Amino acid sequence: MDNNFFVVAGNIGCGKTTLTKLLSEEFAFKPYFESVNDNPYLSDFYQSMERWSFPLQIYFLNHRFKTHRLIESTQGSSIQDRSIYEDANIFARALFEQKSMDARDYENYLNLYYSMIEFLSPPTLMIFLKRSLPKLKERIALRGRDYEKNIPSEYLERLNNYYEDFAANYNFGKSIVVDTDDLDFINNQEDFQTLIKKIKNTLDQQDMFITLNS
Repeated sequence: MDNNFFVVAGNIGCGKTTLTKLLSEEFAFKPYFESVNDNPYLSDFYQSMERWSFPLQIYFLNHRFKTHRLIESTQGSSIQDRSIYEDANIFARALFEQKSMDARDYENYLNLYYSMIEFLSPPTLMIFLKRSLPKLKERIALRGRDYEKNIPSEYLERLNNYYEDFAANYNFGKSIVVDTDDLDFINNQEDFQTLIKKIKNTLDQQDMFITLNS
């Protein structure tokens, strides 16, 4: 069976990590998760975005690039929690446009990003998770990470707007958009199976999946 590579994309608190885990179990894909708990910059970043935006984005860029390359070199199918494409098109862009990253650092970052993606093949499928600002804030509060308590609502809303723009113009390959306000794939098995069906219908090869329930 050919290797397949899914990405779960979306804003902070939209349920990416949970869905990555659920889909990895459903399809027997190897999961790759975002570097959060061991990230040396994240806590400082939310205290001072201007000071830490560039080193944080470089850290994520490096981590995501190495993960993407590892996935490409590994036999079998994989699923990744957030992609290198989001780093540049969503997060670095947001930080620059809200003046939390200066133009010199942003240009340097983009030059590095474009050099890196020349060495990468795009995912088989990009799954964009969409979630409204009140629902994002509710989920962020529920998971109780201290450094996330002070994330500005304006920042989350800006990221949401950029995700909508990126999803609408995504042209690296196949993609779907999932509104997680209306679809509770975590607690409702029927909703989860609706999502599975949507994923399968998006792809040409129906026999590429090995489900643990079959």
